[in-house]
Amino acid sequence: MLFNSPDFFVFFAVVTALYFLLPHRARWLMLLLSSCYFYMAFIPAYILILLVTIVVDYYAGILIEQNPTRKRMWLVLSIIANVGFLAFFKYYNFAAENIAALAQLLHWNYSLPLLAIILPIGLSFHTFQAMSYTIEVYRGRQKAERHFGIYALYVLFFPQLVAGPIERPQNLIHQFYEKHYFEYDRVVSGLKLILWGLFKKMVIADRAAVVVDAIYGNSGDFSGLPLILAAVLFTFQIYYDFSGYTDIARGAARVLGFTLRENFNLPFISTSMAEMWQRWHISLSTWLRDYLYYPLALTWGKKSKFRLHLCLIFTFVLIGVWHGANWTFAIFGLIHGLYLVIGSATYRKRQKIAELIGLTKVPKFRKLVQRFCVFVLMSLSLVFFRAPSLADAVTILQNMPKDIGAQLSNLEFLRYQFFITSVVGLDKVEFVGLGLSLILMYACYRSNKEGSILFTLKEKHIWTRRAFYYFLFGSVLLFGVFASNNFIYFQF
Repeated sequence: MLFNSPDFFVFFAVVTALYFLLPHRARWLMLLLSSCYFYMAFIPAYILILLVTIVVDYYAGILIEQNPTRKRMWLVLSIIANVGFLAFFKYYNFAAENIAALAQLLHWNYSLPLLAIILPIGLSFHTFQAMSYTIEVYRGRQKAERHFGIYALYVLFFPQLVAGPIERPQNLIHQFYEKHYFEYDRVVSGLKLILWGLFKKMVIADRAAVVVDAIYGNSGDFSGLPLILAAVLFTFQIYYDFSGYTDIARGAARVLGFTLRENFNLPFISTSMAEMWQRWHISLSTWLRDYLYYPLALTWGKKSKFRLHLCLIFTFVLIGVWHGANWTFAIFGLIHGLYLVIGSATYRKRQKIAELIGLTKVPKFRKLVQRFCVFVLMSLSLVFFRAPSLADAVTILQNMPKDIGAQLSNLEFLRYQFFITSVVGLDKVEFVGLGLSLILMYACYRSNKEGSILFTLKEKHIWTRRAFYYFLFGSVLLFGVFASNNFIYFQF
């Protein structure tokens, strides 16, 4: 059941009505059953996997709290169970294929059979959310939840079940005990956030996907400007697709009275790759920072800066592999680990160069240059994220610089081939509409450099606010892609 489908809005309307009509003591059960139904709308049988891990982690939390001397054992068993399911469904075939390739290289007669298994939707997200619960109980920062239904709801809560944000138990569990009333302003605020997310997804991300899919699907036929266009548009596509999902999830939760954490904070205004990861997919980056990088850095990494850098690179490789069982994702993570290590190692030298050439005297221009560099580095790394294989990614990067001069000097190419043939599936109106939508988003960010544009709109005149929301609604109806395209992060 996709957030951008009619089925979801019928489902959400029914759930919202029932939630506020039912007495408080019955709401958790209704939400739990509704969340199970929501998840089973994809592949019903996979709800059993979630139920097994829910039972394991529920009892693990209680045993960790009741047995301080053996709490590490129960934590390890819980992690093994969670990671075991994730490893089997997400990485088994990937491992089997690589073992077979290695055996063939070494002339060994050994291989593992490939299995016809489908990755349960959102498995990476709810695995990490479940693990955060047992880790927090182990660290003494969260009381073990005795109410099995409430704990199950913490894992299964439908707005953020499939693609996050990855919640911590301290933020979410207590909200299921709180009584939420129907508050008009809050409900309207949530619906506006849903509309904002739909605009990002259907008008920008799905329209950009038409171009990206056409060029990446036949990348060997292109060189120069079309490949650059595809790389740039995919950066926008993945951001507006995922942040649009997050806005819809947070908006749906807000309508019901729940507060989910921010997952994006204007990443395109970042002036360094380190800052970008503080603003991009925040719930994942902070999860791995708190539960992997910090423990590694404080134990093994503190002995030398080299080890500390290795810890950082390892963390980002894991971020990459978390996204998918493909070497392209591992390389994507490795690139970002190297970005941060090189950025840290060269900070002082870059600062001196900036002072030497006078960039420090024009801070606004310097920030503009830094933001451009961050965007270019992000777009180049995302070639590995989007390309189906390492060979395709390398070919795309090799062909990007080719023929640019000839293309720029060929007015016929720019007038027709570039805007129609290369941009497969978009006519001029759609292409211009996509460009204007991106300009609108840039204008929104410029008017509100921190936080949400929807929050800033509260200070505007009522007719300004109404005009903006009518424009969003009209844009979704007129220019949105209504093919119910999947969200990119559903595959993770």
